[in-house]
Amino acid sequence: MKVLVSLCVFVPLLALATAEEEAVLESILRDRSHIEETLRLAADEKAGDFAAALQRLMKIYHNSIRPMEQAYKYNELRQHEISDGEITSKPMVLFLGPWSVGKSSMVNYLLGLQDTPYQLYTGAEPTTSEFTVIMHGEKIRTVEGIVMAADSSRSFSPLEKFGQNFLEKLVGIEMPHKLLERVTFVDTPGIIENRKQQERGYPFNDVCQWFIDRADLIFVVFDPTKLDVGLELEMLFRQLKGRESQIRIILNKADSLATQDLMRVYGALFWSLAPLINVTEPPRVYVSSFWPYDYAPDTSHDLFKREEISLLEDLNQVIENRLENKIAFIRQHGIRVRIHALLVDRYVQTFKEKMSFFSDPELVFKEIVDDPDKFYIFKSILAKTNVSKFDLPNRDAYRDFFGINPVSSFKQLSAQCSYTGGCLLEKIERAITHELPSLLGSINSSKNPTLSSCEATGCGEKPKNRYRRN
Repeated sequence: MKVLVSLCVFVPLLALATAEEEAVLESILRDRSHIEETLRLAADEKAGDFAAALQRLMKIYHNSIRPMEQAYKYNELRQHEISDGEITSKPMVLFLGPWSVGKSSMVNYLLGLQDTPYQLYTGAEPTTSEFTVIMHGEKIRTVEGIVMAADSSRSFSPLEKFGQNFLEKLVGIEMPHKLLERVTFVDTPGIIENRKQQERGYPFNDVCQWFIDRADLIFVVFDPTKLDVGLELEMLFRQLKGRESQIRIILNKADSLATQDLMRVYGALFWSLAPLINVTEPPRVYVSSFWPYDYAPDTSHDLFKREEISLLEDLNQVIENRLENKIAFIRQHGIRVRIHALLVDRYVQTFKEKMSFFSDPELVFKEIVDDPDKFYIFKSILAKTNVSKFDLPNRDAYRDFFGINPVSSFKQLSAQCSYTGGCLLEKIERAITHELPSLLGSINSSKNPTLSSCEATGCGEKPKNRYRRN
């Protein structure tokens, strides 16, 4: 009887305690309404126009750029094969940084996953050991890495080249979320300076480079208490070279310090990163605390809120300009393919000119590929074509390229023509100078993206990275 009475008293008390805990929890949670407002998640998109422009972009790529890629084996030089999944993929936001700096917590905060069964695991110790891709899906489910790599409709098929050990460390999470309809998040394992790369069981730096090359926005997250820069972090920033316009540095957990200490940490962060970021314009640094709980008392609440909104505006700019950025990326890729084809054509032409009946083909071509400047290989490209010297690839790369692909296996550009398909060089030049700028201009002027005329769209104008801060 006493036990029964005790239970009758205990159950209401337990329910009351649970309700009080929930009320306390709600009181310390931060308001998230500004996230939806800044990212305009309630606004409807013109899905039809967007899909039509993507179809037009894929048609230009397959008809005008890909044939040149295949004819001159460009993918073996750059190791970057563009699939239909990559063209149609959503913008990718990549989170990088040391361990336990709040990368996973930031993803949870942006998606509102805190205290749900689907939140990314967080903790003071190194917690994320996988590359986690958070993407949109009709229902919440986990996708194994081997499934993601085997699905040709996704943009992750090329990851198979990093081996089965890596695929076991790759996981995808699908969920129905308004933000994930427009962007894909990638959470990465934290950098641990006392761990050698080979101990991970897969080429960590190479995998990071693959994601860096395809990311539209890169958040490099730091903790005020973990500003040490080691070899692995130095390697990471070397991999980020050339992608400075996509980098955003985040000094997270800023409310854990007093204002004076925060200013000192901010200066120390720049001091540590200055040798690693060799550019005249440093990346944008955001100082805030990106997690769902309210800021600590006696800290700069207004500053942190403004910094967070600025970061969300940057993210929204990438989402808004995703189609323009995709077109600019394909055009830049087409320019590189064209330069590669012109160089291979020049190597083939020089080889044929130097060959005689008694010449040894291997010795003749070895002399050419070892010293291309002697035969004006690169200078002739600059003199005869509209190519910038800053876009020319590394000379040494062609020694390795022709070591795998004999020069005799390539035809000259003048022979790459047909009565029905036209000439490969003319098609890729038309795509670079006419078709892609026309498509870009029609989007910017809110016209039908299927228009082929570029009289009013500024043909030949180089697309700009519109979300880069000037």
